[in-house]
Amino acid sequence: MKSNTRKTLDEFIIERQDDFQYSTGELSRLLNSILLAARVVSYKVRKAGLIDIIGSVGTTNIQGEDQQKLDLYAHNVFVETLVNREIVCGIASEENDNFITIQGLDQSHNNKYVVLMDPLDGSSNIDVNVSVGTIFSVYHRISPVGTPVTMEDFLQPGVNQAAAGYILYGTSTMIVYTTGHGVNGFTLNSAIGSFYLSHPNMKCPEDGSVYSVNEGNYVHFPQGIKNYIKYCQEEKDNRPYTSRYIGSLVSDCHRNLIKGGVYLYPSTLKTPKGKLRLLYECNPMAFITEQAGGRASDGKRRILELEPTELHQRTPFYCGSKNMVDKIEEFISNTEELDK
Repeated sequence: MKSNTRKTLDEFIIERQDDFQYSTGELSRLLNSILLAARVVSYKVRKAGLIDIIGSVGTTNIQGEDQQKLDLYAHNVFVETLVNREIVCGIASEENDNFITIQGLDQSHNNKYVVLMDPLDGSSNIDVNVSVGTIFSVYHRISPVGTPVTMEDFLQPGVNQAAAGYILYGTSTMIVYTTGHGVNGFTLNSAIGSFYLSHPNMKCPEDGSVYSVNEGNYVHFPQGIKNYIKYCQEEKDNRPYTSRYIGSLVSDCHRNLIKGGVYLYPSTLKTPKGKLRLLYECNPMAFITEQAGGRASDGKRRILELEPTELHQRTPFYCGSKNMVDKIEEFISNTEELDK
């Protein structure tokens, strides 16, 4: 099918306006602002190696991780786009210590939504031309409209998300998002700058044959996860499974969402609370995965029901095909029972 016969994302959003409960157009405008920033970042990603945008800037973020030049570039582009369009009342970014309060030109605080984002997930891969992505999450504010946002607006459980999505900068640039009414994917036609519906009504298979985990940390994994990995490698039934790990959350989860599989980022001896950020990475990816029929868990509880207590909170993360996440929880539970 030719791209000009497909539905554009703008057309799709207009048609689905009724999905945006309690919205009078702000959420549609917010998503369009994210698309504008995504086009700019996509263009810059594709020029990596031709301009001075790769490598580290020599500083660390709040997590103590080296900040890449493209991290800061993407952060600035998304923040400036959202601020300049006066659509949101607050932004929290993985690259910032604290949240950003936004007021309109008239000094008001009347906007209804806050955005939390990982501006460039997997950015350390950009130097070697591996796919990276942006992850975003949108919530209705809790604080009264007309007042500055508070920490309470950002520390909401994932079940409260109004929308979530990711942008994948790979062989093509895609946005995959949900507003709680299923998951749809759109691919950028860079020649004309429009996103076209390419993956309608995405569904995650209940089973898969791929597990995605950094096995270099195997010796530091909890015993239940070690046992699950051995299970994946057994020659029995439809196993062994295939191990596929890109090291970019968006890329790994996108593949598993389409083909079936499970992504694992357990706690380790070095990171007993896990490494991935609940608010910027896990909640939005969990919302998308559940809306596609999959599951996301910390090994014991549904990710979307976790109560955040801090802006940069971390958690173990298991996400993907429903039956595979169920099996991981079973291994963790059985191991803990044996340890009692």
